[in-house]
Parts: sequence; C-alpha cells; structure tokens
Amino acid sequence: MIQTRSFLKSIPPFRKLALGFALIILLGALLLSLPFAIREGVSFSFVDALFTSTSATCVTGLIVADTYTTFTLFGQIVLIVLIQIGGLGFMTFAALFSIFLGRRIGLSERSMLMESVSAPKIGGIVAMIRRVAVIAFTAEAIGAVLLATRMIPRFGAARGIWFSAFHAISAFCNAGFDLMGIIEPYSSLSAFVSDPIVNFAVMLLILTGGLGFWVWDDFRLSRHHFSKYHLHTKLMLTFSLLLIVLPAVFFFFTEKDATLRSLPLSSRILASLFEAVTPRTAGFNTTDTAQMSSGGYLMTMFLMMVGGGAGSTAGGLKVTTLSLILLSLFAHIRGRENPSVFSRQPEDKRVKTAQIVFSLYLALAFSGILLLSILEPDVSLRALAFEVFSAMSTVGMSFGVTRSLSVASRLVVILLMFIGRVGLLSFVFAISAPKKPPRIRYPEEDVLL
Repeated sequence: MIQTRSFLKSIPPFRKLALGFALIILLGALLLSLPFAIREGVSFSFVDALFTSTSATCVTGLIVADTYTTFTLFGQIVLIVLIQIGGLGFMTFAALFSIFLGRRIGLSERSMLMESVSAPKIGGIVAMIRRVAVIAFTAEAIGAVLLATRMIPRFGAARGIWFSAFHAISAFCNAGFDLMGIIEPYSSLSAFVSDPIVNFAVMLLILTGGLGFWVWDDFRLSRHHFSKYHLHTKLMLTFSLLLIVLPAVFFFFTEKDATLRSLPLSSRILASLFEAVTPRTAGFNTTDTAQMSSGGYLMTMFLMMVGGGAGSTAGGLKVTTLSLILLSLFAHIRGRENPSVFSRQPEDKRVKTAQIVFSLYLALAFSGILLLSILEPDVSLRALAFEVFSAMSTVGMSFGVTRSLSVASRLVVILLMFIGRVGLLSFVFAISAPKKPPRIRYPEEDVLL
C-alpha cells in the first residue's frame, strides 16, 4: 500500500489528469455498451460506444449515432453524467466528494486541482472549487427553468423537464449533445431557430461556461468594477465581446443566401448570433451547417480554433492565447519588444507559451487532416478539415461525415478529442518524461529568417 501511494505521488499532475480522463472514458464506453443503454433493434459497436464516451467526456458533441433514437433513458443519463464530469473536470468532482466525506485534501490533490481548473496559484483552490460547483449548478438550474418554458408545452411535463435539464447541462458544459432526435434525427436545435427563449438561454449558458472559473472568481471579488479585474479577465471580456459581435455581423451578411436563406429578419438576427457563439465551443446548431458559405465556413473554423477561456468548460486554443499572440504581433510591428495592454505587460513566459501552443495546434491540425485524407479519400478535404478542427477544439459541429468514417478514422478523431480536452501542452507533458533543465548554456549564433 505504501509503495502504491509512493508510486502515485511520483506521477506528474499532467499525467494523472490524462490517465483520469482516459479511465472515465473507458468506464463510460463500457456503460454505454450495456444492452439496456441501447434502444432495442439498434446496432452499436464498442468502438461507437468508445467514440461517444470520448465525445461526452471531452465535451465535444461529435456523434456517430443520434442520441435520442440510439440511447435509452439509462444511456442518456450516462451521457449527461459524463458531460458534467468532463465539463467541470473529474478532479473537481473528486474534491467535492472528499469535502462531502470530510476528508482532508492533500498537497498533491491541490496541485492537480490547480492544473485541472487552470488556477494561477494553489492557495485557496479548495474554496474556489466549492464556488465553481455552486456557480455551475446554479447556472444550469436557471437555464433548465428557462428551457422548460418551451420544452414542457411541447413534450409534456416529465419529458420536458428531462430535456430541459439535459440541454442546460450540455450547453453550460459546451458539449453540444441534444435529444432533438425526437423531432428529427441529427437536427440539433434547428426546430427552435426562431425561438428567442431557447436561443438566448442556450447562448448564455455556453458563454457562462466558456468564460472560465478564474473569471467567475474575479466577478465575485470585484463585482462590476472593470478597472479592478485582473488582466486575464479584462482580456477575456474584451476579446469575447469582439468574437461575438463581429462574427455575428459577418454571418448576418455572408449567410443571407446560404444558411440564413428563407428566414425572416428577426430569425436571421437570432441565427447570426447563434452561429457566432456556438463554435466556441458548444456544437449546437439552429441552421444546416452543410449549407454554409465559403466565408462562413472559414469564419466558423477560426471561431472553433479560438474556443473559450482557460480553465473553462470550453476547448480550443483559448481566447487569452489568441489575445497574447495578437498583442505580441502588434507590439513587434510597432517596434516594441514587449506587448502591453490596459497599462499592464503580460509575463514574457506566458507570451512564449501562447506561441508554442499555437504552433502545436497548427501542427496537430495539419497532421490530423493529412491522416484523415489518407484514410478517407472519398470525403472532401473541406469536410475533413472541419471535422479535425471540431474534434481538436471539442466543438462538435460537423458536415455530417462523422457517422460515415471508418473505424481507423474514428480512432484518430477520438485521439484528437482527447488531446483537445486534456490540453495540448498537458498532453505533451503527460507522454514525455520530465527532464531537469540543462546546466550548460551554449554560445549564441545568429540564424537568418
């Protein structure tokens, strides 16, 4: 027992997090493979179950079979539990369970919690986890109540309450899973394209979950005083607003003859906003993604790449990563060595990390697209690129090719979703052996660029 504990303590936090997510995915796949999790007469292989479990735990939303018409109530409950655990992080739930039992949370667990929620310091992390749980469950409850005003009249009391809770959790956790197969398989929220209650409830849940736990804590401490917020929060709020307004206006005009065709003005405005919000990184859709214009396709790919906030339920590069890269670029263009914004200068190591993450993201995206193009020669490169970015950023939007992929291609997408949820750097650190920094410093020499 002592040797086992010593071995577990020797495992780096990044590796523990990756292994933890992998174990939850495997357990979810086993549960989804049970006969009473699948509706009678539906064929569903273990690879399909593994894909679905990965998509739910990694809060992605890519599916190989329609959720409602494939899974029984038990299967749907398994999915929403996986989504909740994946959205908030399994370490958050482990910590809450320990708190409930009155167990002391050790330094090793606190270190893992800090990595799990991207907290800047280990001090006060347990109290922060409690607040995260309160905010998350409160937001989901409010969202479920709003959605119930539409779901109950349409589907009845019992089913309407269940549908409201399911979609509220799925939206807050940026998962994109839906039960609207009861209307039409693979239709997502298209039946509610003109419904302002459903649209705004889902969008607010997506945005709340995607801001990040550190931003919520800043709101609690500084309330509405923007000047008192940390630089991280200021960047998150500023760039998030820009990433909603500008793409919404863009979609309103570029999609008028594509996804927004035949919609009245009020519905076009709602759909434009929804198309700007959902790629970061929820995966719901109220319009037909396959009908997207070329401009809309590229903008959606960009929004999927950016994603949400660090330490949030969203995936992607993260808003602050993009902001630091852009600020660094503008600073160099203006002849300045270091970027600055809001009378503050970001730490140099954070800027370098942002550049490394961006490079790794592009390298992984290229590798994923190249591999899928070899495995799926009959599928268009446009659809495969969309699938790769959707999987890596844990978005869940698709051109409808997911369910037609071969087993090998599905395994590639599973790996991309897993890396996207664990995090690029975390995954690299998890699979590489930790090395001590070298004591030798070599002479510098110029390299032409």
